Amino acid sequence: MNKTLYLECYSGISGDMTVAALLDLGADEKVLREVLDSLPLDGYHVEISRVLKSGIDACDFNVVLENQDNHDHDMEYLYGHLHDHTHGHEHTHEHNHEHGHEHTHEHNHEHGHNHAHGHHEHRGMKEITEIINKGKMTDGARAYALRIFDILAHAESKAHNVPVEEVHFHEVGAVDSIVDIVAIAVCLDNLDIKDCVVTNLTEGKGTVRCQHGILPVPVPAVLNIVSDNHIPIEITDITGELVTPTGAAVVAAIATTHELPKTFTVVKTGLGAGKRRYECAGILRAMIIE
Repeated sequence: MNKTLYLECYSGISGDMTVAALLDLGADEKVLREVLDSLPLDGYHVEISRVLKSGIDACDFNVVLENQDNHDHDMEYLYGHLHDHTHGHEHTHEHNHEHGHEHTHEHNHEHGHNHAHGHHEHRGMKEITEIINKGKMTDGARAYALRIFDILAHAESKAHNVPVEEVHFHEVGAVDSIVDIVAIAVCLDNLDIKDCVVTNLTEGKGTVRCQHGILPVPVPAVLNIVSDNHIPIEITDITGELVTPTGAAVVAAIATTHELPKTFTVVKTGLGAGKRRYECAGILRAMIIE
Protein backbone atom coordinates (compact mmCIF):
# COMPACT_ATOMS: atom_id res chain seq x y z
CA MET A 1 0.00 0.00 0.00
CA ASN A 2 1.36 3.42 -0.96
CA LYS A 3 2.07 5.65 2.02
CA THR A 4 1.92 9.40 2.55
CA LEU A 5 4.85 10.94 4.39
CA TYR A 6 4.51 14.19 6.32
CA LEU A 7 7.78 15.97 7.12
CA GLU A 8 7.39 18.53 9.89
CA CYS A 9 10.39 20.83 9.45
CA TYR A 10 9.92 23.14 12.45
CA SER A 11 13.63 22.76 13.29
CA GLY A 12 14.75 22.83 9.66
CA ILE A 13 15.96 19.81 7.73
CA SER A 14 19.30 18.24 6.80
CA GLY A 15 20.43 15.01 5.19
CA ASP A 16 21.33 13.17 8.38
CA MET A 17 18.13 14.27 10.13
CA THR A 18 16.09 12.87 7.25
CA VAL A 19 17.84 9.49 7.22
CA ALA A 20 17.42 9.19 10.98
CA ALA A 21 13.71 10.09 10.87
CA LEU A 22 13.04 7.54 8.12
CA LEU A 23 14.93 4.83 10.01
CA ASP A 24 12.87 5.67 13.09
CA LEU A 25 9.74 5.25 10.96
CA GLY A 26 10.77 1.68 10.27
CA ALA A 27 13.01 1.69 7.21
CA ASP A 28 15.09 -1.50 7.20
CA GLU A 29 18.59 -0.80 8.56
CA LYS A 30 19.92 -4.09 7.15
CA VAL A 31 18.77 -3.18 3.63
CA LEU A 32 20.33 0.26 4.02
CA ARG A 33 23.69 -1.05 5.18
CA GLU A 34 23.81 -3.58 2.33
CA VAL A 35 23.29 -0.81 -0.22
CA LEU A 36 25.88 1.46 1.39
CA ASP A 37 28.38 -1.41 1.48
CA SER A 38 27.88 -1.90 -2.26
CA LEU A 39 28.89 1.67 -3.13
CA PRO A 40 32.42 2.13 -4.50
CA LEU A 41 33.26 4.47 -1.62
CA ASP A 42 35.64 4.05 1.28
CA GLY A 43 37.06 6.11 4.10
CA TYR A 44 33.89 6.25 6.18
CA HIS A 45 31.63 4.26 8.43
CA VAL A 46 28.05 4.76 9.60
CA GLU A 47 26.85 4.98 13.19
CA ILE A 48 23.14 4.64 14.04
CA SER A 49 22.14 5.29 17.65
CA ARG A 50 19.57 6.81 20.00
CA VAL A 51 20.11 10.29 21.45
CA LEU A 52 18.19 12.78 23.53
CA LYS A 53 17.40 16.15 21.96
CA SER A 54 15.71 18.61 24.32
CA GLY A 55 14.81 15.59 26.44
CA ILE A 56 13.15 13.80 23.51
CA ASP A 57 14.35 10.39 22.34
CA ALA A 58 15.35 10.42 18.68
CA CYS A 59 17.33 8.41 16.14
CA ASP A 60 20.77 9.67 15.14
CA PHE A 61 22.46 8.86 11.82
CA ASN A 62 26.13 9.76 11.66
CA VAL A 63 28.54 9.38 8.74
CA VAL A 64 31.99 9.27 10.30
CA LEU A 65 34.78 10.15 7.88
CA GLU A 66 37.94 8.24 8.69
CA ASN A 67 41.21 10.20 8.93
CA GLN A 68 39.27 13.48 8.80
CA ASP A 69 37.92 15.91 11.35
CA ASN A 70 34.21 15.20 11.51
CA HIS A 71 33.02 18.70 10.70
CA ASP A 72 29.80 19.93 9.10
CA HIS A 73 30.04 18.17 5.76
CA ASP A 74 26.61 19.18 4.48
CA MET A 75 28.02 22.60 3.56
CA GLU A 76 31.50 21.42 2.57
CA TYR A 77 30.54 19.65 -0.64
CA LEU A 78 29.17 22.92 -2.03
CA TYR A 79 31.39 25.56 -0.54
CA GLY A 80 34.56 23.96 0.78
CA HIS A 81 35.56 23.41 4.39
CA LEU A 82 33.82 25.62 6.93
CA HIS A 83 36.45 27.14 9.17
CA ASP A 84 34.41 29.55 11.28
CA HIS A 85 32.29 27.71 13.80
CA THR A 86 31.23 30.77 15.78
CA HIS A 87 27.85 31.17 14.09
CA GLY A 88 25.83 28.89 16.31
CA HIS A 89 27.03 25.44 15.25
CA GLU A 90 28.09 23.23 18.11
CA HIS A 91 29.56 19.98 16.88
CA THR A 92 28.14 17.55 19.37
CA HIS A 93 28.39 13.81 19.57
CA GLU A 94 25.50 12.72 21.74
CA HIS A 95 25.39 9.22 23.16
CA ASN A 96 22.29 8.29 25.09
CA HIS A 97 23.38 5.74 27.65
CA GLU A 98 20.73 3.95 29.64
CA HIS A 99 21.37 5.86 32.84
CA GLY A 100 18.50 8.29 32.60
CA HIS A 101 20.66 11.19 31.47
CA GLU A 102 22.36 12.42 28.35
CA HIS A 103 26.10 12.14 27.75
CA THR A 104 27.11 14.87 25.34
CA HIS A 105 30.64 15.32 24.07
CA GLU A 106 30.96 18.83 22.71
CA HIS A 107 33.74 20.03 20.45
CA ASN A 108 33.66 23.74 19.69
CA HIS A 109 36.01 24.26 16.76
CA GLU A 110 36.89 27.94 16.53
CA HIS A 111 39.61 27.72 13.94
CA GLY A 112 41.68 30.77 13.17
CA HIS A 113 43.01 29.28 9.96
CA ASN A 114 41.56 28.12 6.70
CA HIS A 115 41.24 24.37 6.14
CA ALA A 116 40.68 24.46 2.41
CA HIS A 117 41.56 20.77 1.92
CA GLY A 118 43.06 21.74 -1.41
CA HIS A 119 44.80 18.39 -1.70
CA HIS A 120 41.53 16.54 -2.18
CA GLU A 121 40.13 15.72 -5.57
CA HIS A 122 36.72 17.06 -6.49
CA ARG A 123 33.87 14.96 -7.85
CA GLY A 124 31.54 16.12 -10.59
CA MET A 125 28.03 14.90 -11.33
CA LYS A 126 29.45 12.37 -13.82
CA GLU A 127 31.55 10.70 -11.10
CA ILE A 128 28.75 10.85 -8.54
CA THR A 129 26.27 9.37 -11.02
CA GLU A 130 28.69 6.50 -11.70
CA ILE A 131 29.04 5.81 -7.97
CA ILE A 132 25.26 5.72 -7.50
CA ASN A 133 24.74 3.56 -10.60
CA LYS A 134 27.29 1.01 -9.34
CA GLY A 135 25.46 0.61 -6.04
CA LYS A 136 23.21 -2.43 -5.61
CA MET A 137 19.84 -0.78 -4.99
CA THR A 138 16.35 -0.76 -6.47
CA ASP A 139 15.56 1.38 -9.50
CA GLY A 140 13.27 3.46 -7.30
CA ALA A 141 16.00 4.21 -4.77
CA ARG A 142 18.48 5.04 -7.53
CA ALA A 143 16.00 7.43 -9.15
CA TYR A 144 15.48 9.25 -5.84
CA ALA A 145 19.24 9.61 -5.27
CA LEU A 146 19.97 10.89 -8.77
CA ARG A 147 17.07 13.33 -8.58
CA ILE A 148 18.30 14.83 -5.30
CA PHE A 149 21.84 15.25 -6.58
CA ASP A 150 20.57 16.76 -9.83
CA ILE A 151 18.68 19.41 -7.85
CA LEU A 152 21.83 20.17 -5.84
CA ALA A 153 23.94 20.45 -8.99
CA HIS A 154 21.52 22.88 -10.61
CA ALA A 155 21.43 24.99 -7.44
CA GLU A 156 25.23 25.14 -7.38
CA SER A 157 25.35 25.86 -11.10
CA LYS A 158 23.04 28.82 -10.63
CA ALA A 159 24.94 30.10 -7.58
CA HIS A 160 28.30 30.16 -9.37
CA ASN A 161 27.05 30.79 -12.92
CA VAL A 162 28.73 27.71 -14.37
CA PRO A 163 27.27 24.87 -16.48
CA VAL A 164 25.93 21.89 -14.52
CA GLU A 165 28.55 19.60 -16.05
CA GLU A 166 31.28 21.86 -14.62
CA VAL A 167 29.92 21.75 -11.07
CA HIS A 168 32.32 19.93 -8.76
CA PHE A 169 31.65 18.83 -5.21
CA HIS A 170 34.46 18.94 -2.67
CA GLU A 171 35.51 15.35 -2.00
CA VAL A 172 35.30 15.36 1.80
CA GLY A 173 31.77 16.72 1.78
CA ALA A 174 30.79 14.67 -1.25
CA VAL A 175 31.45 11.34 0.53
CA ASP A 176 29.24 12.40 3.41
CA SER A 177 26.57 13.75 1.08
CA ILE A 178 26.55 10.72 -1.22
CA VAL A 179 26.02 8.46 1.79
CA ASP A 180 23.28 10.69 3.23
CA ILE A 181 21.46 11.05 -0.08
CA VAL A 182 21.68 7.37 -1.03
CA ALA A 183 20.52 6.46 2.48
CA ILE A 184 17.51 8.78 2.17
CA ALA A 185 16.66 7.29 -1.22
CA VAL A 186 16.91 3.71 0.04
CA CYS A 187 14.78 4.46 3.11
CA LEU A 188 12.07 6.24 1.08
CA ASP A 189 11.91 3.33 -1.34
CA ASN A 190 11.96 0.77 1.48
CA LEU A 191 9.04 2.50 3.21
CA ASP A 192 7.13 2.61 -0.11
CA ILE A 193 6.64 6.37 0.13
CA LYS A 194 4.78 7.72 -2.88
CA ASP A 195 3.33 11.01 -1.61
CA CYS A 196 4.97 13.55 0.68
CA VAL A 197 3.59 16.62 2.45
CA VAL A 198 5.91 19.45 3.47
CA THR A 199 3.93 22.54 4.46
CA ASN A 200 6.97 24.81 4.68
CA LEU A 201 10.64 24.97 5.62
CA THR A 202 11.65 26.77 8.81
CA GLU A 203 14.95 28.61 8.39
CA GLY A 204 17.18 30.72 10.60
CA LYS A 205 18.96 33.98 9.87
CA GLY A 206 22.42 35.50 9.98
CA THR A 207 25.55 34.38 8.17
CA VAL A 208 27.88 31.42 7.84
CA ARG A 209 31.54 31.58 6.90
CA CYS A 210 33.02 29.16 4.38
CA GLN A 211 35.92 28.85 1.97
CA HIS A 212 34.38 31.38 -0.42
CA GLY A 213 33.73 33.94 2.33
CA ILE A 214 30.72 34.91 4.41
CA LEU A 215 27.37 33.67 3.12
CA PRO A 216 23.92 34.87 4.18
CA VAL A 217 21.35 32.46 5.60
CA PRO A 218 19.55 30.97 3.71
CA VAL A 219 22.72 30.08 1.81
CA PRO A 220 22.61 30.54 -1.99
CA ALA A 221 22.02 26.86 -2.79
CA VAL A 222 19.05 26.66 -0.42
CA LEU A 223 17.57 29.90 -1.74
CA ASN A 224 17.94 28.67 -5.33
CA ILE A 225 16.24 25.37 -4.50
CA VAL A 226 13.25 26.88 -2.70
CA SER A 227 12.87 29.50 -5.44
CA ASP A 228 13.12 27.10 -8.37
CA ASN A 229 10.76 24.58 -6.76
CA HIS A 230 8.26 27.00 -5.19
CA ILE A 231 8.81 25.68 -1.67
CA PRO A 232 7.28 27.86 1.08
CA ILE A 233 9.88 29.07 3.58
CA GLU A 234 9.58 30.84 6.93
CA ILE A 235 12.49 32.88 8.31
CA THR A 236 12.63 32.77 12.11
CA ASP A 237 14.59 34.75 14.71
CA ILE A 238 16.93 31.80 15.32
CA THR A 239 20.52 32.69 14.43
CA GLY A 240 22.02 29.95 12.28
CA GLU A 241 21.36 27.70 9.31
CA LEU A 242 18.46 25.33 9.95
CA VAL A 243 17.91 24.22 6.35
CA THR A 244 20.92 22.70 4.61
CA PRO A 245 21.28 22.33 0.83
CA THR A 246 20.76 18.56 1.08
CA GLY A 247 17.65 19.04 3.20
CA ALA A 248 16.16 21.53 0.76
CA ALA A 249 16.99 19.26 -2.19
CA VAL A 250 15.27 16.31 -0.52
CA VAL A 251 12.09 18.35 -0.07
CA ALA A 252 12.27 19.55 -3.68
CA ALA A 253 12.68 15.97 -4.89
CA ILE A 254 9.94 14.26 -2.90
CA ALA A 255 7.29 16.79 -1.82
CA THR A 256 4.09 16.23 -3.78
CA THR A 257 2.06 18.89 -1.93
CA HIS A 258 2.52 21.73 0.55
CA GLU A 259 -1.06 21.42 1.84
CA LEU A 260 -1.71 19.27 4.90
CA PRO A 261 -5.16 17.64 5.03
CA LYS A 262 -7.53 19.27 7.54
CA THR A 263 -7.84 15.99 9.39
CA PHE A 264 -5.75 12.86 9.18
CA THR A 265 -4.68 9.82 11.14
CA VAL A 266 -1.07 9.44 12.25
CA VAL A 267 -0.06 5.83 11.61
CA LYS A 268 3.52 6.13 12.85
CA THR A 269 6.02 8.80 13.89
CA GLY A 270 9.79 8.92 13.44
CA LEU A 271 12.18 11.43 14.99
CA GLY A 272 15.54 12.30 13.43
CA ALA A 273 18.15 14.18 15.45
CA GLY A 274 20.25 17.01 14.08
CA LYS A 275 23.87 17.61 15.03
CA ARG A 276 23.65 21.35 15.53
CA ARG A 277 22.33 23.03 18.64
CA TYR A 278 20.08 26.05 18.27
CA GLU A 279 17.19 27.60 20.15
CA CYS A 280 14.89 24.84 18.96
CA ALA A 281 14.54 21.11 19.46
CA GLY A 282 16.83 20.16 16.58
CA ILE A 283 14.54 17.33 15.49
CA LEU A 284 12.94 16.42 12.18
CA ARG A 285 9.59 14.77 12.80
CA ALA A 286 8.37 12.41 10.09
CA MET A 287 4.92 10.85 10.09
CA ILE A 288 3.10 8.28 8.03
CA ILE A 289 -0.42 9.68 7.70
CA GLU A 290 -3.69 8.59 6.13
